[in-house]
Amino acid sequence: MDGHTISLLGAHMSIAGGLEKALLRGASLGCATIQIFTKSAIRWEERILENSEITLFRETRKQTGIAPVISHASYLINLASPDREIYLKSLNAMVHEIRRCEQLGVDLLVLHPGHHRGAGDEWGIARVVEALNAIHAETTGAPVKIALETTAGQGTCLGSSLEQIARIMERVKENTRLAFCLDTCHIFVAGCNLRTKENYHDLFSRIDDTIGKENLMVIHLNDSKREMGSRVDRHENIGAGMIGEGVFRLIMRDPSLAGIPKIIETPSDLENVRLLKSFV
Repeated sequence: MDGHTISLLGAHMSIAGGLEKALLRGASLGCATIQIFTKSAIRWEERILENSEITLFRETRKQTGIAPVISHASYLINLASPDREIYLKSLNAMVHEIRRCEQLGVDLLVLHPGHHRGAGDEWGIARVVEALNAIHAETTGAPVKIALETTAGQGTCLGSSLEQIARIMERVKENTRLAFCLDTCHIFVAGCNLRTKENYHDLFSRIDDTIGKENLMVIHLNDSKREMGSRVDRHENIGAGMIGEGVFRLIMRDPSLAGIPKIIETPSDLENVRLLKSFV
């Protein structure tokens, strides 16, 4: 097996103490790629980056060799919100997220599509499309792609099916500025069986048929504390949850996924990095 298959394995790293610390933490775990928040994920207040922060981050990234670096948008952002205040705050927050990514040289921004709060799936999808068009218009020329992530389907969340994400991507005007993020835990608890080789191949065949496999640009590798179809998002260490090791072995050994960043979002990063590397 080509070693490149594991060359893009990494984890979500804390930015506590400075953005560059996330890179150093990732390097200490043997990560080739990492995912970060560029600000607090649970506060609306924006973070304005100082030139010194940007320079230090870029220099540290060169020193560690970690690439690509992926950003995850704030959890507060809801592009499907029927509440005008939340909707407008979400638009503004996404523009700031993209600007910070530009400054740091981060080309991929992961986003949960949003939740419609009872307004209905179709209304919510139209709202997200409207929002993404507005964000793109405000950030013309930005090289940052927004990667829509599969969700667990809790409550009124959109994105629990490949078809919903495909419909959003098809309707956005500048959809070449969009990408797809597959989260194994989320899609499993949303009802997708991942426990056999046949299930695995069926999933990636469906991705190709709906979204297009070429749009899959990041994979979140998470086992699940909850059962398939539960629609409860609770990550577990690789192989210790309801999914089991099988699908993770297949992902790590699949040469067609070799160039796609694989990010762990589980409790024990070091153990999981070591385990996943052992699968190759």
